Amino acid sequence: MGEKIIIEPVTRVEGHGKVSIHLDADGHVTDARLHIVEFRGFERFIQGRPYWEAPVLVQRLCGICPVSHHLAAAKAIDQLVGVDPADLPPAAEKLRRLLHYGQIFQSHALHFFYLAAPDLVFGLDAPAAQRHVLAVAAAQPELAKQGILMRKFGQEIIRAVAGKRIHGTAARPGGMFDTFQPGDQKAFLEGTPTMPGIDTMVEWAQASVAFFRTYHAEHQAWLDTFAAYPSAHLSMLAPDGSLDLYDGRLQAIDAAGGLLLDLATDDYQTAFLEGVEPWSYMKFPFLRHLGREEGWYRVGPLARLNVCQRLSTPLADAELQVFKAYTSGMPNGMTMHTHWARLIELLHAAEVMRDLLRDPDLGRGERVAQGTPRQKGIGILEAPRGTLIHHYEIDDKDLITRCNLIVSTTHNNEAMNRAVRWVAQNVLDGKSEISEPMLNQVEVAIRAYDPCLSCATHALGQMPLILELYDHQGNCIDTRVRD
Repeated sequence: MGEKIIIEPVTRVEGHGKVSIHLDADGHVTDARLHIVEFRGFERFIQGRPYWEAPVLVQRLCGICPVSHHLAAAKAIDQLVGVDPADLPPAAEKLRRLLHYGQIFQSHALHFFYLAAPDLVFGLDAPAAQRHVLAVAAAQPELAKQGILMRKFGQEIIRAVAGKRIHGTAARPGGMFDTFQPGDQKAFLEGTPTMPGIDTMVEWAQASVAFFRTYHAEHQAWLDTFAAYPSAHLSMLAPDGSLDLYDGRLQAIDAAGGLLLDLATDDYQTAFLEGVEPWSYMKFPFLRHLGREEGWYRVGPLARLNVCQRLSTPLADAELQVFKAYTSGMPNGMTMHTHWARLIELLHAAEVMRDLLRDPDLGRGERVAQGTPRQKGIGILEAPRGTLIHHYEIDDKDLITRCNLIVSTTHNNEAMNRAVRWVAQNVLDGKSEISEPMLNQVEVAIRAYDPCLSCATHALGQMPLILELYDHQGNCIDTRVRD
């Protein structure tokens, strides 16, 4: 008799979702899907609100990456008042970049040390009771301490620039509020009794990359093959081909490194369409000219390091060259190498913050620009999880008439579904008994993308996982629920 496995909820990711795995009468996998089962509707209820409220409202999508939504909305609102990124006063742009890279830094530290490390430190077969950050702290106390303090440093950067660690208010139409103080700059450079300074953050970020490279050398076989598959990749780049997480052009490459897309962010609508499925609230974006079947892609750390040619900071750029040399310069489709890419970005963010904190003009000078108002604004940046798009249109009363949000996890929807299918077909297929460690491997594949499902569906809640097992007749014969 065939079966259908349900994993619900998926753990150690943000939001609500489930996985269903369909088996035929002989126990072989016929399909596997990641279902996003919650809905909030931000795109709808933000309509009718004054446009200047958007940067504050939309960051309530999520408590994990509110800064990303705040700044993407701010870039869009800038355009509504006639200010393009090049028109932003230097002090305002530097403060936004400091805020943004502080968010990247704390988010990457949170994901790797709190969410991914338990699987890497203890292995895929470790009992569920051991796969958590406290167990990592007991087994690797120095690693855990550094991870906790790195996240704290990033959060304190956010607090200093935005007023609060979560849901602060920093950006205003055409610029920034006057929140960052000279004393803050000195504290981050030199450190405090409870928090080391930026030079230590750079050193620890280097050590984190070295940790993963050593781990990879010892576990190469499974890291290189687990949920690995070719794909296209999308990222934002600076004009010189280096990675820019705050502003730039959109570029996509195929699995062989060929150029698929290169356009200004304001033209994004000409390049993308979004597919839908009846079994998920999350859409499936794809490149218009390639179609739904061939036009899907990945975003996030792995995609960004595949697309970019260099990093603007020397230590991270050296690590990028090692990363690219591992695949002889070809795009890397190894899902678990996303953790490696994420740690290289962690180092890059630390170096960028160090450069900004040393800048004597940080936070000094004019912070607001003016322009000729428009009725459409588009703001795109690279959030921790990948490319984030905010698009607003307003009427003659300055009220929002249209809001379109395409978040990082939505971009990765097809990629995550393919990762789930890979695990189902390579780990669960034909097994007479499905064990808890096997089910954890489904989560490991999803977790590599660091999904924020609340953002992706504009949905509410913490992220549990439901896994359902269906027989060949469509009957649910087994359910696993994990809180």
